[in-house]
Amino acid sequence: MSYTKFDITIDARMINHSGIGTYIKNMIPNLADKYNLALLGNSNILKSFPWSNQVKIYSADYPIYSMSEQINLPRHIPNSRLFISPHYNIPLGNIQADKRLVIIHDVNHLLDFNKISFIKKFYAKFMISAAVKKSDKVLTVSNFSKVEINKYISTNSKEIKIVYCGINGEQIASYLNIEFLGRIKNKYRLPQKYFLYVGSIKRHKNLISALKAFRLFNKKYSDFNLVIIGLEYSEFLSEPEFEGLREHVFVPGFISDEDLPGIYANALSLVFPSYYECFGLLPLEAMSCRCPVISSNASSLPEVCDDAALYFNPNNVDDIVTAMQKIVEDKNIVKDLIHKGNENIKRFNRSLFDKNLKKEIDELIFS
Repeated sequence: MSYTKFDITIDARMINHSGIGTYIKNMIPNLADKYNLALLGNSNILKSFPWSNQVKIYSADYPIYSMSEQINLPRHIPNSRLFISPHYNIPLGNIQADKRLVIIHDVNHLLDFNKISFIKKFYAKFMISAAVKKSDKVLTVSNFSKVEINKYISTNSKEIKIVYCGINGEQIASYLNIEFLGRIKNKYRLPQKYFLYVGSIKRHKNLISALKAFRLFNKKYSDFNLVIIGLEYSEFLSEPEFEGLREHVFVPGFISDEDLPGIYANALSLVFPSYYECFGLLPLEAMSCRCPVISSNASSLPEVCDDAALYFNPNNVDDIVTAMQKIVEDKNIVKDLIHKGNENIKRFNRSLFDKNLKKEIDELIFS
């Protein structure tokens, strides 16, 4: 282990996870430019990124939420001024870092509708509480999540700071030319007119309500389709709600990050029916691609999407159908959503994210 004292060490083991992984990917490049930075994670994965030659990488392949994590993580963290945990699975033991910062994205694992076991819920509550108690600074990604953390966890009046996620809207939009869009449509054999769902089959993502709504919508508008990104075809087949929809529902499988803007841009609209989101990065990605967004009015989504989405009650299938009909029938609504989406993403510019995160880090390192 090096005797160099790093400015910052980051637990980057979750860099390829959805959500938290995106946050880690967004965080590292700017920090690598400004600080002496060390990363813990799968060395082969971390070395594949263009900034890898700017950081020191320490191999740490032990799984999250494991005993191995708690045994090995404290021993492998190099001497640092600050250690950043991008998730609540912090090392409980003593570490070679002067200070700690934790990013708690949400308390999703504590909610009843997820139907997780008592043991898993107990573990999550214990670890989130420990993360708040042991860290010198706690960050989260929205005011909604801040309220949720204070609701479910005893924070002992410790302040929780909000640093909104960042999105590089201009870079995403730079892909969008006619040639690219045509190539993506042909590559994935996309239908001519389709609504888009991006997500998983996790309970809180509420895919079932989107399917029920599309089934009703499709009875009147039989030449429209639904494209689902984030599932494998085998998962698609296992859902009983897909019965009778298979000729109108497309599941292309894995989509690369480079191709996803084309999927958004070719869509009539993103349908985002989630019950629970700590931030809502996917609607912002859609807005960056000039894709109108119809969204659940739950959790952080109104906070993040503001007036740039057409909202529905995620518990009301008819409400989702009405939103889909408006997209098809009213070109003025579509035009307005695209314009407002372009304005809304400016609130989450990557440079603003970099600036705000650096401010919180500097307060710890230099205080």
